[in-house]
Amino acid sequence: MARNAPPRRSPRQRPAVMADVARLAGVSQQTVSRVLNHHPSVSPGTRTRVMAAIQELGYRPNSAARALVTKRTKVIGVVGFDTSLYGPASTLLGLEQAARSAGYFVSVASVRTPDGEAVEQALQRLTGQSVEGVVVIAPQRATVEALANAPADLPLVVVEGGDGNGRPVVCVDQVEGARLVTRHLLDQGAPTVWHVAGPTEWLEAQSRVEGWRRALRDAGVEPPEPLRGDWSPASGYSAGQLLAERSDVRAVFVANDQMALGVLRAFHERGVSVPDDVLVAGFDDIPESAYFTPPLTTVRQDFDAVGRRSIELLLELINGGPAESTEAVGTAAAIVPPELVVRQSTVGRRRRPRS
Repeated sequence: MARNAPPRRSPRQRPAVMADVARLAGVSQQTVSRVLNHHPSVSPGTRTRVMAAIQELGYRPNSAARALVTKRTKVIGVVGFDTSLYGPASTLLGLEQAARSAGYFVSVASVRTPDGEAVEQALQRLTGQSVEGVVVIAPQRATVEALANAPADLPLVVVEGGDGNGRPVVCVDQVEGARLVTRHLLDQGAPTVWHVAGPTEWLEAQSRVEGWRRALRDAGVEPPEPLRGDWSPASGYSAGQLLAERSDVRAVFVANDQMALGVLRAFHERGVSVPDDVLVAGFDDIPESAYFTPPLTTVRQDFDAVGRRSIELLLELINGGPAESTEAVGTAAAIVPPELVVRQSTVGRRRRPRS
């Protein structure tokens, strides 16, 4: 054993501290700190000795102490809403994976309702934990409006939040996704496309209605009145029962895959064959959609890309990016393209007339 090495510790002895690592590696505590903080001035040989000492001693850096010295907690806050739904839950997962890849932990504050008071309380909880920045998943307009009261100096990025209330926004192009799937249904020979929309207060539902209407009007078709659901299979089932009673329905675009499942069940019970009688498409590409009967045509959202871009923008702000972040990064640069996934629910029909 080297002369400067500390004696072996028994399991009951105190945990190793930075001074122990420095003595075993034969360097100063400042050098150990530089290694831990990935400072470029440390030579490869010194870095190797320090890392070997850390491993031998089982040293674990004190994150609280590091935060006091560096003023960096390496924690990002996320305000989430109703994570039982596939979209928000997948967005949260994408954010957590991207933050972890960037060397950050994530602290999540979930709110039951998107009203201003709940969002403000969530932001207060996160800032009280000294997070370096916050990502807000904002599916409804009320959530976005609540950001007006967020601290002006708090680095903040909004996901699926419309205009973001002056904050940078990262989102999937919902309008384009709805336009793509509606255009696909028209290309299969449908004279028009009916729509089962999501709740009116959801920004994504509004955008999907806009894309559906745009595709129909571009084709010279006047859009029929949309039916409304609440994202659940039960609401899709109710809409499907109404649509099954109409002999003029040839194609249906449903605003999410869970409601599309309900539509398919209602059609099956009424003897309406998909795709022979009616074409049906959804949105989200949930893992189960490929196993529906028939497999569902849908629009895939790249939630991993949303997470990566959100964390990238937030870290730009944390690391001294311009305060006028919306003007600097531009929402257009933070739009993630959707992907149309075509399956049997919209192809291979026998085109038999409905009575």
